Order: sequence, then C-alpha cells, then structure tokens
Amino acid sequence: MKLIKKHEIQKYSGLDLLPTGNASDKITEGCIVLEGGGWKAIYSLGVTDYLMLHDINMSAAVGISAGGLAGVGYISGQIGWSARIDLSYRHDPNYIGTGAMLKDHGVTGFTYLYRDILGGSPLDKKRLNDPSRRLAVGATNMLTGETEYFEKGKCNLSGAVRASATVPFVSRPVVMHGVPYLDGGCSTKIPFGWAVDEGYKKIIVVKTREWEFVRDEAPIKKSRLFYGKYPNFIHAMDTVNAKFNVMTEELKRLHNLGEIFVIAPSKPVTVTRFEKDIEKLGELYWLGYHDAEEQLEALQEYLAK
Repeated sequence: MKLIKKHEIQKYSGLDLLPTGNASDKITEGCIVLEGGGWKAIYSLGVTDYLMLHDINMSAAVGISAGGLAGVGYISGQIGWSARIDLSYRHDPNYIGTGAMLKDHGVTGFTYLYRDILGGSPLDKKRLNDPSRRLAVGATNMLTGETEYFEKGKCNLSGAVRASATVPFVSRPVVMHGVPYLDGGCSTKIPFGWAVDEGYKKIIVVKTREWEFVRDEAPIKKSRLFYGKYPNFIHAMDTVNAKFNVMTEELKRLHNLGEIFVIAPSKPVTVTRFEKDIEKLGELYWLGYHDAEEQLEALQEYLAK
C-alpha cells in the first residue's frame, strides 16, 4: 500500500481565507442548538464562526453527532479552528478512511484527531472548561433507544463526543460505563428538546438542511440485520426521521412566532454525509457564514428582546 505523505493530502484551496482569532469574553444568556448531518455540519461551522466574530457567544451549546464537534470549537471560542481542521484533513486516511477504520473501527479517526491533529492545532482547554459556559452532546443509548446528553464537567467529554458521532453500520459502538452508544442522530436529529428542558429562553437553532427538506419515514430494513439484539435501538432508528419532520414544522412555527431563532441553509444542500469534494465542503462553510451575515441584524434584535 502506498503511504500518503501529509503534504500530498488535498486541502481546501481557500484555507488561508478562513477567519482566525478568538471570540470575545462577552457571553449572551441562552443556548445554541447544532444539528448533525455528517459533513453537512460544516455549514454550522460557518455560522458559528460568524457569530463569534460578532460577539454572539451563547452561554450554552448542545449538539448531536457532527454538531457536537462543532459545539466544542464554539465553546472554546476558537474562530476558524474547527473548519481549518476539517478542510485540511478530510482526505487524510488516518482522520477519515482506512487508517481510521483500522485504528478506531469507524469512519472517523478520533485517536488520530485527539493525539496528532490537536497536537498541531491545540484546543483551548482552559476556555472550553470554563464553568460559565455549558456544552452538551447527545449520543444514542443502544439499550434504551433514547438520546442521552453528556455535559462537559460531568463526563469524559472526548468519549462523549466520539460516541455522539460514531456512525451506525460502519462503526463499532462506543462503550461507556458498560453501555453501548452510537450516533446521537440515530434517535434525535436536532437536539432542541435539551435546550427547552434546561429552561433557556433565548434559543438559536442551526439546521444543516434547508427548510424544504423532508426525510423518508420508511423503516431502515438493514437495522434489523445489524442490531437485532437491540430492539429499542431499532425502534429509535425507525422513528427518528418522522420525529425530524415533525420537529422541522415545530421549529418553523416557533421561529415565525419569534420565540426561537433558526438559521437554515438558504439554498438546497447537496453535500452528502460522507462528502469527498473538498471544494464543495468549503462552499458550504461559506454558505453558513454568509447566511449568518444576512440574518445578523434580525438575530441581534431577537436576542435583545
């Protein structure tokens, strides 16, 4: 097998144009909700980078799957940090590919991410762990079929983020405290309920699909072949798309009433869950950035009410 040298790995051509810096210390009381969606969540990175550049640093963030990873960069206040990693290492097989499968038995190389990538692009752990801001990530408990939320300061955050983004069918479940977990998106696509249950009055929801997108509600047949001994997990997978469709309508209603604020892609998202086109991913990042820019004034008015 030919070894790929790091300098040969294709990177996004606009890497140097990504914003940099650190978010201000200004904190806005409320919660940002980050949908998952695999590589579609790079849209959320464009949104959160723009918000940080304009001092919109919510006191809490909750994410599902790739949305959980996006939440880490947002709460650590590192502008452009998450996007720069994704758009630099998408084609590194140790991060996404054969190396990841061999090392971590999944499509994402979390060992490589935590040990090697973060060694060169360190996470601001002091700011991330600041108790004045909350971060929760959702993973699916395979025994109950329910979404469980793990909050920083109360769990092994790196393990929880890994569990939240561990894709079914192609990844080995993450076992924590004797319980197997898989991708939070298997039971909840948009973790809006956590923000409501925690009592937040100001809520920003970042979707990774355009408003018009509707999910197929048919049961996933192969789940019975793969997960036959986890009936509750199968039920969760069978019903999560219908829950998503209902949630989308509810979010639209609440957004129109001014009770929450939703930022969604302004045009159809064609990026796939496992998208390989690095330039296309870069374009989706900038779509999120500019969608947030277009809605900044309205968002500021919502937060000030």
